[in-house]
Amino acid sequence: MIETVGVVGAGTMGIGIAQIAAQNEHQVIVYDHSEAQLEKAKSGLEKVLNRLVEKERITDSEREKIRNRMVFTPKMSELWPCGLVIEAIVESIEIKHQVFQSLEDIVSEHCILATNTSSLSIASIGASLKIADRIIGIHFFNPAPLMPLVEIIPSIQTAEQTTTVCKNLISHWGKTVVLCKDTPGFIVNRVARPFYGEALRIYEEGIADFTTIDWALTEIGGFRMGPFTLMDYIGNDVNFAVTESVFKAFFYDPRFKPSFTQKRYAEAGYFGRKSGRGYYNYDDIKLNPKPLTDKALGEKILNRILSLLINEAVDAVFMGVATVKDVDLAMTKGVNYPKGLLKWGDEIGLDKILKQLQELFDYYGEDRYRPNPLLRQMVQENKQFYEN
Repeated sequence: MIETVGVVGAGTMGIGIAQIAAQNEHQVIVYDHSEAQLEKAKSGLEKVLNRLVEKERITDSEREKIRNRMVFTPKMSELWPCGLVIEAIVESIEIKHQVFQSLEDIVSEHCILATNTSSLSIASIGASLKIADRIIGIHFFNPAPLMPLVEIIPSIQTAEQTTTVCKNLISHWGKTVVLCKDTPGFIVNRVARPFYGEALRIYEEGIADFTTIDWALTEIGGFRMGPFTLMDYIGNDVNFAVTESVFKAFFYDPRFKPSFTQKRYAEAGYFGRKSGRGYYNYDDIKLNPKPLTDKALGEKILNRILSLLINEAVDAVFMGVATVKDVDLAMTKGVNYPKGLLKWGDEIGLDKILKQLQELFDYYGEDRYRPNPLLRQMVQENKQFYEN
């Protein structure tokens, strides 16, 4: 049983993970080399806990208990009692190697070492360890206390016991756990790429503007945010960096090719909400154009993006990244899609999805539109992903 949980990194993600662990009655040690960041984290956590009391989510007594379970320290050596340490720092493989090598000299040989990376290889991180079977990916989504999904990613070095312990622990914390293979982007950041990439492509072809594409996805498709609103919310710099990372990690597979439009917006400093300007103007919303609410155009846009999303979800199953159930759970719980993509494909008709993709592939002659072999097989055998 893991009594003490360590968190490396007192940023938004790190302190969110620490809050979850403390609320689930673990002793928590938060380490960050920056004392200023630790003070900022403590102050931010206090505001969060106060809001939870105001909303009657927790009592005054529970708030006090959570506070008392948490220790903030600029000394990594104080992580020695931990049975699990979760790293949530910058996405740099070199820095992560340094951190994990240092951790291994501090904690016991039985301590599980986890990374919250969203895009880096777990196997590569584990290669820096003397005892590599303790490494695992535990990928939370931001904000960690609110988002239900956690991706658990064992590497080729990870012991089965390590995976079992982490899966049971995170489930006990009340999270929806999905298990996925150590491949670029895991489930969510892999399967979701066409949501952004194909929307950008449709814009670049002059088929529709940002607002019209967003309108099609939200009003007709039922998505909570359109791709351009979401990219502005995430930050164009962040989203573009993930896109580049996934593209490179997949050996430049054209399915994941980044967009010059997004590159130029990121280069211009049009990061989205945080900079006041992205695909939309947040300093003066009156300057944003109205969407062209043409239903036929909207359905054309939705069907094109949706067919690529479903094809990518099928590929995740075909390549053994995750099960049908976990792929659909990941997309509904991790990025709030209105339906699981494989379930959605069944409802539309896998034959119709295949026809749409084949038409796009024939027209463009680009591999980004190639239908997945499993999709072809399912249609040929008249099968669905879910039994009626």
